[in-house]
Amino acid sequence: MVRTVTTPEFEGITFHEVLAKSVLNKVPEASHLPFRFTVNTFRGCSHACRYCFARPTHEYLELDAGRDFDSQVVVKLNAAAVLRKELRRRSWRRETVALGTNTDPYQRAEGRYRLMPGVISALTESATPFSILTKGTLLRRDLPLLRQAARAVPVSIGISLAIIDDELQKQIEPGTPSPRARLALIRDVADAGFAPHVMLAPVIPYLTDSTADLDALLAALSEAGAASVTAFPMHLRSSTKPWFLEWLAQEHPALLKRYRGLYGRGAYVAPEYSAWLRERMGPLVERHRLGGSGMSLRDSVEAGDAASARVVAEPELQQALTLF
Repeated sequence: MVRTVTTPEFEGITFHEVLAKSVLNKVPEASHLPFRFTVNTFRGCSHACRYCFARPTHEYLELDAGRDFDSQVVVKLNAAAVLRKELRRRSWRRETVALGTNTDPYQRAEGRYRLMPGVISALTESATPFSILTKGTLLRRDLPLLRQAARAVPVSIGISLAIIDDELQKQIEPGTPSPRARLALIRDVADAGFAPHVMLAPVIPYLTDSTADLDALLAALSEAGAASVTAFPMHLRSSTKPWFLEWLAQEHPALLKRYRGLYGRGAYVAPEYSAWLRERMGPLVERHRLGGSGMSLRDSVEAGDAASARVVAEPELQQALTLF
């Protein structure tokens, strides 16, 4: 630990600045995820998404998975320098590195610490392909740098947007940019020459899964210039589950019984729900021409379920996705 910081500009958030020994995390081959390496510049996330699967990782720091995850943010000050050193190793094979797998690299803290430009430069200089997934409109700041990088290495940009209703978004994702702001970001990413992929996840049962809601969101994504989407249902792993259900009991108590039936004692929806979601979304994705990734909706839903299942089932993957 270097120091702990609070500032008026980030009211309610405490930054714990650390010097990391390593930032390049290897994902076990058995995970079957579409990437083998990850980099996470932060631990904890001020986006404060109620459903975030990464919440339990804060418990390894003896912090809670609820409010502490939202407000106690660990910052790797030397992320770029350490990454640059790791990418110089002779053993490095320049496999794709995923950014934003555990916590958002463009959450508000990035505006203060500016870690991503150094990370992007380190990956580019080492000829390492990379992907970014974010809800943060701060990504726009780095589009010129990302365009430069894309001339040298494959670069994939994904935007996470699963809620089109402003009021629901404010309740469930209170620290994130609005749906309208993220749609504008998708447009800017497309205008910069990228083919923006949208992570339409999680789909929240009985709250965001109506045909009308999904159709409206997919129409907005298509109009904004999205090239493709991946969708899968919400999973509620370990300590994320009570945190989400606490909110549900306050705001939508009538749904509690249905959620208990849908999730049972586990973290994942019943298989019947996943099949139902595929059938509902398939025609909508086709109508709005958002299958550009080459991945069918069936594949994307099942891939999402499988990936999230393995995060829980494999302790070594939890370790691989930790920040330090």
